[in-house]
Amino acid sequence: MGSEFSPSVRACLPLCALVLETAFVLIFCFFTSYNDSANNQTLMENSQVFQDITIMAALGLGFLTSSFPKNSWSSVAFNLFILAVGVQWAVLLDGFLNKFSSGKIVIELSSIQLATMSAMSVLISVGAVLGKTNLLQLMMMALVEVTAFSVTMMVSDRVFNVDNHTSMMHIHVFAAYFGLAVAWCLSSSQPKEKQREVKTAKGPDLFAMLGTLFLWIFWPNFNSALLSIDNKRKAVFNTYYALAVSSVTATSVSAAAHPEGKISMTHIHSAVLAGGVAVGASCHLISSPWPAMLVGLLAGLISVGGAKCLPVGFHRMLMVHYAFGLPGLLGEITYIMLMALQASQNQHTTNCYQIFLNMGILSFVMIMSLASGFLTGSILRLQIWKAPGMNKYYYDQDFWKFPHLADEF
Repeated sequence: MGSEFSPSVRACLPLCALVLETAFVLIFCFFTSYNDSANNQTLMENSQVFQDITIMAALGLGFLTSSFPKNSWSSVAFNLFILAVGVQWAVLLDGFLNKFSSGKIVIELSSIQLATMSAMSVLISVGAVLGKTNLLQLMMMALVEVTAFSVTMMVSDRVFNVDNHTSMMHIHVFAAYFGLAVAWCLSSSQPKEKQREVKTAKGPDLFAMLGTLFLWIFWPNFNSALLSIDNKRKAVFNTYYALAVSSVTATSVSAAAHPEGKISMTHIHSAVLAGGVAVGASCHLISSPWPAMLVGLLAGLISVGGAKCLPVGFHRMLMVHYAFGLPGLLGEITYIMLMALQASQNQHTTNCYQIFLNMGILSFVMIMSLASGFLTGSILRLQIWKAPGMNKYYYDQDFWKFPHLADEF
C-alpha cells in the first residue's frame, strides 16, 4: 500500500541548502584565515571545553526533544543539521561584527566554541516548533535567530559594556521566548482528535532522559566556558550544586504533585536542568555553596510548578518555557540582585543606576527575542515553505525513508 503522506520539500531543500553552503565556502575562502600562532597549552585547554559544549549541543539538546516516538528521527537529525548551519553562520557573523578590522576573520578554536554556544540558542528554540515545521523552515529560522542573537550580544557589549559571559547567559531567556514567539505565529486550531493524539502519543522518555544526562554532566563547563581562570572554579562548583539541588527538588515536587505520588518523567528530564540554567549568569559571583543551592531549589520549584500550572501549549512548547524560560528569568533576577548587593557592599553611589541598567539590558534582550521571533514566525507562515499540514504534525514519515510501509509506521 502506498504512503498517505504527500511529497516533502524535495525540490526546495537541496537547492537552498547547497546554495547556502556554497556561499559559506566562498566567504570562508576569501575572508577567513587560521591563527597559526596559538599557544599549544591554551589550545589543549580550550579543546576539552569545546568538545564538552559540542556534546551538549549535538547529543544533549538533540535527544532532549526526542520524546515523541513518531518524531524522534527528525528531533535528533534536524538538530544536527541546524547546529552545523548555525555554527558556520555564527563564526562569520562574529567575525564580521567584531573581528574584521584587518580585512580578514582570524579563526581560533575559541571562535568555533563561541559560535557553537550561539547556535545552541536555535537548538533550544526549535524545541517549541519541531514536528510542525520542515527542515527548510528550520534552516531559515536558524539563520535569523543566530543573526538576532549575535546582534544582541554585540549591542550588549558595545552599548551596555556587558562581558561575554553575561551576554551569553542571556541565551536561555532569548532562545525560549524566541521559540515561543515563533510557535505562537505558527499555531493554528487543530482538530480535537489530533490534539488528543499529540498529547497522548508520548512513548517512554528514555532518549529524552539520555539528552538530559548529557546536559547535566557537561553544564558546569558551559557556564564556565567564557570566564577567566580565577572565576572558573567557583562557576563549576556553584553550577554543580545548583544542578544537584534542582534534581532532588524536581523529583520530590513531581511526586508530591501527583495524586498517587508518582513521578513524571516529563518533569525530571526538564526540571533537573533548571538549576544550571538559573545559576548561569551569577555562577562566578557566588562565593559560598548555599546561595547556589537556594537558586537550584527555587529553579526546581518554578520549573515543575510551571509545568503543572502554565498550560502554554503542547509538551514541547511547555518544555522550552519551563526548562529554559522561567529558570532563565530567575537567573537574570538573581544576577541583578547580586550585582546590587555587591555594589552596596562596596559603597558605590551608582547602586540604583546599576540595578536599572541591568533591568534595561534584560528588557532589551526580551524585546529583541520577541520581536525577532514574531518576525521569523510571520515569515515561516508563508506558503512558499510548504510546511506540513496539521494532520501530519509530529510524523517522521514526511521526511525520512523507512524500510517498511507507511501504514505500518
